[in-house]
Amino acid sequence: MTTIGYIRVSTDEQDLQKQRHLLLEYSQQHKLLIDEFIEIEISSRKNQRERRITELIDKLKDGDLLLVAELSRLGRNMLETLNIIHDLTEKGVKIIFIRQPELSTTGPHTQLLLAIYSYFAESEREFISIRTKQGLAAVKARGQMLGRPKGRKNKSRPLDPYREEIKGHLRSGIPVTSIMKLINEQLETPLTYNSYKYFIQTDNELSALYGK
Repeated sequence: MTTIGYIRVSTDEQDLQKQRHLLLEYSQQHKLLIDEFIEIEISSRKNQRERRITELIDKLKDGDLLLVAELSRLGRNMLETLNIIHDLTEKGVKIIFIRQPELSTTGPHTQLLLAIYSYFAESEREFISIRTKQGLAAVKARGQMLGRPKGRKNKSRPLDPYREEIKGHLRSGIPVTSIMKLINEQLETPLTYNSYKYFIQTDNELSALYGK
C-alpha cells in the first residue's frame, strides 16, 4: 500500500507547513508511513492539472491511501470534489479527511457514504443542467442567437446545439467527463470523451474556459 499526502493552499493563505504537520501528526498517531507528498500553492480556480489532481489520480492505485486535510482541498466546487472522490474510490483508493473523519471513505460506513456522495453528485449535475437550460431559454426569449457565429465550417457538428450548455458547465468548473455524461443523455448517439475534448479545444472561447 502506498500512502500519499495531498496538500494545497491558496496563494493568499499561510504556507504549506501547517497542512504537512497535520498530515504527519495523523500518520504518526495511526502508525502510517507517508510515502510521498504532493504539494501545491495555487488557487482552487485553476484546473486539475495545475492543481496536481491529475497527477494524484494517476499515481494512486487499488489499495492505496490518500491523506487530505479536508474536503475543500481537493476540488474547486462540490461537484468536482465529488467526482474526484468517485474516480478515486472506483480505483480502490481509500481517502482520509483528517479534519472531517466522518467524511472519510474508510470504515464500516464507507458504502453508505459513497451512496450519499453519488446522490449529491447526481443532484448537483441535474441542478446545473436545469440552470443552464433556463439560461438558454432566457437567451432565446431575448432573441439572441445561440451556438457559433455564422460562416464557420462544419455547421452540422452534433455538439453545436449544446455549445452554450457546455460553456456554462465549464464556467462552473465541471470536468469534461461529467459534461459528457450530461450531454450524452440528450443525444441519440452518445459521443466519446475525445469528441468532447476536441470540440472544446477547437473553440477559442471554450478552450479558454477549459484551461482556467
